[in-house]
Amino acid sequence: MALDQSFVGRSYPPTAPYEVGREKIREFAEAVGDAHPAYTDGEAAKALGHPDVIAPPTFVFGITFKAAGQAVTDPRLGLDYSRVVHGDQRFAYVRPIRAGDRLTVTSTVESVKSLAGNDVLDIRGEVHDETGEHVVTAWTTLVARAAEED
Repeated sequence: MALDQSFVGRSYPPTAPYEVGREKIREFAEAVGDAHPAYTDGEAAKALGHPDVIAPPTFVFGITFKAAGQAVTDPRLGLDYSRVVHGDQRFAYVRPIRAGDRLTVTSTVESVKSLAGNDVLDIRGEVHDETGEHVVTAWTTLVARAAEED
């Protein structure tokens, strides 16, 4: 079943604030195997000009992917999530994510298309801090594989 094209351009309300914790940053950096000291040592981060530890660039994926769920789980879109694979991910940073940030995400469906029988969904997540400052934009591409024919 093709995805509903009327979703293109649809934006969802900002998420509830997500407070970025130092321990979450440390755990994430450890999980992805990135030992950069700015992710775990406040003094190292300050020496680089940051007010506290910063998060690795892909840290924001967890926040933006959860926010994209507003579109993904909307039954009117028609996405069969059991057939979905993650197609692509991109980030454009204005500044690093810092411990103590309270981030909200506004998700927008950028495109819905069919390609070789697969449905492709592009969602943009605009991430802002508690002051309204734009921190990062994340783009997620999801591909719903075509149903296998008997």
